[in-house]
Amino acid sequence: MDVLGRHIIAELWNCNIDVLNNINLLEQIFVDAALKAGAEVREVAFHQFAPHGVSGVVIISESHLTVHSFPEHGYASIDVYTCGEKVDPTIAVDYIIQALDAKTSEKIEIPRGIGPVKPQPGV
Repeated sequence: MDVLGRHIIAELWNCNIDVLNNINLLEQIFVDAALKAGAEVREVAFHQFAPHGVSGVVIISESHLTVHSFPEHGYASIDVYTCGEKVDPTIAVDYIIQALDAKTSEKIEIPRGIGPVKPQPGV
């Protein structure tokens, strides 16, 4: 099946709380993840919330990586979307899971751009 992109959504639990609340470290982890996956980084924007938590995006030529951290829960939601065949989003996701020291993770991959969605009869 030909796809335009691959989109991995991951739930990371029991992560290192100090990493989840460190904007500089999270930014570096996500830039490194993009580079390790073979992506070309275009822009980076991260925001620290008070009293805790970080949200950020790494824009890559091939799409994006995002994070929303909840240190008070040891949780991070991440999103890695890549287009084309040059970049492997699984490399980025696996690197992030390891870097955040997630003890539990769940991933789902969604193929993107596989063609028009056709309405189902009776729906």
